[in-house]
Amino acid sequence: MRSLDYYLSLRSPWAFLGARRLEEIAQRHRVKVAVKPVDFGVIFPASGGLPLPKRAPQRQAYRMMELKRWSAHLEIPMVFEPRCLPVPEELAARFVIAAEATGGDPLRLAHAILAAIWQQERNVAEVGTLEAIASETGHHANTLAAKAFDPETQVRYEALTQEALERGVFGAPSYVLEDGEIFWGQDRLDLLERALAERSQSAA
Repeated sequence: MRSLDYYLSLRSPWAFLGARRLEEIAQRHRVKVAVKPVDFGVIFPASGGLPLPKRAPQRQAYRMMELKRWSAHLEIPMVFEPRCLPVPEELAARFVIAAEATGGDPLRLAHAILAAIWQQERNVAEVGTLEAIASETGHHANTLAAKAFDPETQVRYEALTQEALERGVFGAPSYVLEDGEIFWGQDRLDLLERALAERSQSAA
């Protein structure tokens, strides 16, 4: 089975909007998604990006307009300014990494965390909230929490961030094929699917 590396921020509205379609594409093309939460607080300054509060007002206004357009276009309801934001995402990232390390379903957990922010306005910086989401997605909450606080999990988070930088990732979500081709943003998912289809035809 082919693989696809999925670099994301667990508070990205764009990752949230692309979540369902990514799962559908992976299923159609029999692709295993390697979920890789990374620290864009490190990636942005290294790649010329700016965190949202530091962007020009025009860019912030256009971002909001685009969120509303895409939410309507995809028929995915969302809260555009969740009361839980801004929220640190490091702990949520460690929970997702822990799901991978313990044989769980990191993709399901990551997408549930995104929905917790953008539809349910839950504070995913709280251990209790993350444990509840873990249970809701079929994971053993105590096992994930213990692994999330393992120093090795933090080392893995930092290593994934460095890996993303080395591969040229600069924005979230980014979907990277095995040959290194990057598709940045949920609005590139159609192009990603076309590339997967082309590669399947070439291999046939």
